[in-house]
Amino acid sequence: MRYYSTQKQSSTVSLKEAVVKGLAPDRGLYMPETIGQLPTSFYKEISGMNLTTIAQTVARKFFGEDIPQDELDTIVADTLSFAIPLRKVEENIWVLELFHGPTFAFKDVGARFMARMLSHFVKKEQEEVKVLVATSGDTGSAVANGFLGVEGIHVFVLYPSGKVSDIQEAQFTTLGKNITALEVDGTFDDCQALVKNAFMDEELNSQLRLTSANSINVARFLPQSFYYFHAWAQLIRHNPAAKAVISVPSGNLGNLTAGLFAKRMGLPVERFIAANNRNDVFREYLLTGNYSPRSSVQTIANAMDVGAPSNFDRILDLYGHDHRTITGDITAYRYSDEEICNTIRVTQQQTGYLLDPHGACGYLALKEGLQPGESGIFLATAHPAKFKETVEECTGKPVTIPEDLAAFMQNKKESIELPNDFSLFKKALLRLS
Repeated sequence: MRYYSTQKQSSTVSLKEAVVKGLAPDRGLYMPETIGQLPTSFYKEISGMNLTTIAQTVARKFFGEDIPQDELDTIVADTLSFAIPLRKVEENIWVLELFHGPTFAFKDVGARFMARMLSHFVKKEQEEVKVLVATSGDTGSAVANGFLGVEGIHVFVLYPSGKVSDIQEAQFTTLGKNITALEVDGTFDDCQALVKNAFMDEELNSQLRLTSANSINVARFLPQSFYYFHAWAQLIRHNPAAKAVISVPSGNLGNLTAGLFAKRMGLPVERFIAANNRNDVFREYLLTGNYSPRSSVQTIANAMDVGAPSNFDRILDLYGHDHRTITGDITAYRYSDEEICNTIRVTQQQTGYLLDPHGACGYLALKEGLQPGESGIFLATAHPAKFKETVEECTGKPVTIPEDLAAFMQNKKESIELPNDFSLFKKALLRLS
């Protein structure tokens, strides 16, 4: 399989080059030249398959030409060592719980997969790879823990100071070993811009071997398609004739893009809903056809605080820049902090189910967008305890922190504070490498 840039200004590359480079030389995002279709027999049998078997089948379509099948199957099995259950919340509405991995967030899937794939490609080489990852919360913790202790790889996590939860911060600032946390005086978009500029800096790239573990990287976002197939398999066990609509809390749009890839591979999803907080540039594009990125604003659903979503370019490319076709598959809704908080409180009171702020946004959008005769799935992307103070303020009730999650808070924070200045970031990278 060859991979091309969404900017179409650089040559195609192999999977190894796409994974190790992360970003194309023309600043575009890599896309596979073809998206393999899964046979009808797969969908007929999927309800009887477990998550690992489903994911291995899907992974072979993405990566089977480039990695021996037994090694690829092992990477997938190692990635999915935890459950991803579908639970009924109310009539015709289900939640896919993506927070049962080691950092209690959906990004554990993509991060763990990428760590194992990158290790596969570089384990025999002498030069250490530097992984740069910008985070608005959960990406940093998932990547840091997924790559912790992986030989030949050093991870630098850039995060906006004061704009992630205490637990999220603890998950990537207390690990040590091959993980370095860089606390940036700015927003997530500033952190993301620093990472992108690093890939374009000739001097930096001549001295360091850099890659990204954001959803910029194909090995990070493509594996997130696995659980869409698994969700549908679980849904049709309950309702074989279900017309599925999936609501995705949307920030950098990597998770939504992975779902769109699953649909392109034949997954019979009617449509997707992009759930936005106040940072709703994608919703505005769907409504108007105009894309106007802007500085992000801070909300209680902080992992979605993205004003210039990288994967927007992949969605455009996937649909040939056809706004009408995109809006045929995706609708979007926007919610304020007050609406999100109220939903957390009311849902717990009425159903007993405790939402995190991002899942609450997805739930709201699904309730608003679901049509008669449809079955809806929304993604709960992180455990509510990761946002303990916010959720407790919304519900007025204490939130129990899982023991494994609480363990992160017992260790000492270690981070390096940086201004939002590329030259100083560059010097720090060279000094720490």
